[in-house]
Amino acid sequence: MVSFFLTHAEVVVEPARPIESWGLSDAGRSRAARAVDVARHPEVRRIVSSEERKAVETAAVLGTATGIVPTTHGALGEIDRSATGYLPFEEFEGVVDAFFSAPEESVRGWERAVDAQARIVEAVRRLTADDDAGDVTIVSHGAVGALLLADLRGVPISRALDQPGMGSVFAFDPRTWRATSDWRRVPAR
Repeated sequence: MVSFFLTHAEVVVEPARPIESWGLSDAGRSRAARAVDVARHPEVRRIVSSEERKAVETAAVLGTATGIVPTTHGALGEIDRSATGYLPFEEFEGVVDAFFSAPEESVRGWERAVDAQARIVEAVRRLTADDDAGDVTIVSHGAVGALLLADLRGVPISRALDQPGMGSVFAFDPRTWRATSDWRRVPAR
């Protein structure tokens, strides 16, 4: 049995709009179309995504390719960083480093890493608890994926477990609760 955790692909950054409403870019749509090659197994019968637009769009592209109608789950969302909203790339990277290096602290009002980890782990465990429902491809976000991967590996929270880029995937066995692969970037073409 195998399930997958897939992160949304590249987005159109719109600083004036809420981050949750950003959609896929053309490059992101292209990468999402290739996800079927690496985030699908014959026993995967469900695709469940975060409610954020970029994840919903990635799941829709994967759903069209597989014939599976995606659903959403609110607890699969990215870390809550609404306290700061959009941050320029260099500033964002520094805050993300602090988020991972101090998991029990709220950095600039962001959701604490330990809380986000508890949320994503509980959601994924619930989504994979029913053996009769089949395996699942979860479409979500990079930071919560890193937090889930740490739990699956039984290691401390670390940015070293972050995805190599948007549109990345790892496989896991929900029955033994362990990762069965490292992150792999979905090919762009």
